[in-house]
Amino acid sequence: MSSTPSGPTRVRYKVLGFTLALTAISYLDRVRISMAAPAIKADLGLSDTQMGYVFSAFMLSYALFEIPAGWMADRFGPRLTLVRIVVWWTVMSALTGVATGLWSLFIVRLLFGMGEAGTFPGLSRVFVRWLPPREHGRAFGLALMLGALAGALSQPLLAALLGAMSWRWVFPLFSVLGLVWIVLWLRSFRDDPHDHPGVNAAELAVIGSEPPSKQPPVPWRALLTNRNMIALCVICGSWLYGWYFWLTWLPSYLLRAHGFDLKAAGWLAALPLVCSAFGLLGGGWASDILTKRWGARHGRRTPALVCLPFAVLSIVVGISATQPVVAALLLSAAAGFAALSLSPIFAVCLEIGGKHAGVVTGVMNMVGNLFGALSPLVVGWCVQNLSSWNIPLMIIAGFYLLAAVCWLVIDPAKRI
Repeated sequence: MSSTPSGPTRVRYKVLGFTLALTAISYLDRVRISMAAPAIKADLGLSDTQMGYVFSAFMLSYALFEIPAGWMADRFGPRLTLVRIVVWWTVMSALTGVATGLWSLFIVRLLFGMGEAGTFPGLSRVFVRWLPPREHGRAFGLALMLGALAGALSQPLLAALLGAMSWRWVFPLFSVLGLVWIVLWLRSFRDDPHDHPGVNAAELAVIGSEPPSKQPPVPWRALLTNRNMIALCVICGSWLYGWYFWLTWLPSYLLRAHGFDLKAAGWLAALPLVCSAFGLLGGGWASDILTKRWGARHGRRTPALVCLPFAVLSIVVGISATQPVVAALLLSAAAGFAALSLSPIFAVCLEIGGKHAGVVTGVMNMVGNLFGALSPLVVGWCVQNLSSWNIPLMIIAGFYLLAAVCWLVIDPAKRI
């Protein structure tokens, strides 16, 4: 009797599990500096504006290296591209703890961002080869949700650790997780399901990917002038502008604007990330379901068009709230509503990009992170020079409105 499975194998779910672990580790590494920021400022004698430079250093280099890293994932495959990324960010995250002043910290964070660039373009390349299109939205939703949850869980944990040890030890402490991931990834993953010995013909039929072929040249002119591409860049940038406030300045905002202690700030700083996690999953899942019913054009954009106005309203009401806890909860709700709009844009990247999904995601992420890099700078400047936390929050609300308008022009059926 043949031992060959009669139904499709499920190797693609194991691959999805590796990508979920990757995003969790990346956000665990990425958000550490926000909770450690007050201790870093005090130890190194940094001003709010200088701390804004440090926060933005990561985002700037991360943005600038998104396109090259996305091209590498398309050209050489995500297997080795993602290994390079994890090795680099693991080393740079650990080295953050040895910074002696503004410039050494700034340079390490620049190198950190340079190394981590390409994570999501690499994931795009994995998903477009390993998952059927009907699962793209929820796959990105799960990946982004795990990243946000990892960031959320790390906030109270970091608050506790910072009460027991120097901030310098917090950065190398978790670096070993990335090295463990690399070993398991290299043993288990192949760039294409056709090359994996555990994938049978039935699973290949479910995935629907064609056999490997020569990678065509990138149609740069068509890509950079495409209406979908331009709208995706603005949407991503608008969302990331707000996201980087939650990842960087939020603990300081809770401590200084509302008078919470470090322990309470740790828990409350986690709430926007928790709300975002469920928003990221819900947005991806809902867009897949609605796409199946209504088609990609309406299915992908409906979650954003419904929820981004609620995000704006939550911020406006939150900054006028007189009770600190109420303000924190409303801002957390705003983060969650806004997050419902993110996973669908990654699904759109796969749908309009095809074999160039890595580059398309890289372009979107590059422009988006350049927007995002402005956020910590603007917040630091407003707090230091205008003594205002409300102005930066209203700017975030404005960007959310802009993102909603841009969703109106998205049409995933028009491939580049």
